[in-house]
Amino acid sequence: MQKQNDKKIFRQNPRPGKPYNFFGDYLFNKYSCRVLKLPVNAGLSCPNRDGTTGTGGCIFCTEEGSASPTTSGISSLAAQMANAINTFRRSDRDTKYIAYLQAYSNTYADTDVLKKIYDQCASFPGITGLMIGTRPDCINEKILKLIKSYDRLGFELWLELGLQSVHDKSLIFLERGHSWEQTMSAIRLVAEFNINLCTHVILGIPGESWHDMMRTAEIISSLNINGVKIHHLHVIRGTLLELIYRKNCIKLLSMREYISILCDFIERLRPDITIHRLAGDSPEDKLLAPAWGLHKGTVLQAVIDEFARRSTCQGFLCPDKGEFL
Repeated sequence: MQKQNDKKIFRQNPRPGKPYNFFGDYLFNKYSCRVLKLPVNAGLSCPNRDGTTGTGGCIFCTEEGSASPTTSGISSLAAQMANAINTFRRSDRDTKYIAYLQAYSNTYADTDVLKKIYDQCASFPGITGLMIGTRPDCINEKILKLIKSYDRLGFELWLELGLQSVHDKSLIFLERGHSWEQTMSAIRLVAEFNINLCTHVILGIPGESWHDMMRTAEIISSLNINGVKIHHLHVIRGTLLELIYRKNCIKLLSMREYISILCDFIERLRPDITIHRLAGDSPEDKLLAPAWGLHKGTVLQAVIDEFARRSTCQGFLCPDKGEFL
């Protein structure tokens, strides 16, 4: 993947500590304690599975729809959160929690149904925030008005949107069932309600060049986006992507390639955007490839080492907002 020459606008005084704006650090600085996300499976569906836009789901998605093992076999939302707390607890240190509606599309229901779900999550003891994962084609003004109603002082409210790429050719390959224009419309609508927005991005999609991936970073930086989750394309067993991978032998990024592209990507992100994840994360029994994705600590350290080698940080090559478009 050949790098292109960029208009270089260098930032001075690289950030202290981590070379990127880590979401965990943001939470600790805001609440002065550890803040953990509690995965919640509300049992909702997805238009890309129920026949509205498709039936097989996105090619990288399992039947469980990114559900956490801590929610498996538990129908009660309160029981799921209690189980997650018991699973994640390492000590008696002060800890707050964000209820994270992760599996499937968590705005894909009538607002009265959604309100009951959100109310249960937001009122659980120790909860200091609500994070709602969904798709660009599953939000509207009525739903956003409901979500906004949970916004209050000291409460962490986020909407997570599956963006993945700004390129329609990639959305078609991933069988997302929506266009980039639909994503842009959703981002504009969320901005009208002033709700924190985190978007998911996949690096290493077949057919995307280095320039294509950098363009995604540039456009994200030009929009009203507050956070980003970055994943490498990885193959999970039981997905459509597994069939494509075995049949066509699509090329996946090596760890060295990914670290280089990831740091290039982060250099082009606005410094204020919080980074919620730096690589895909799947259990060993479910991950088919690449194997290096199992070593999360090694990946994170490699990112820090690469930024140290470059003497750069997040936003180092980011122009002022609006100069990209």
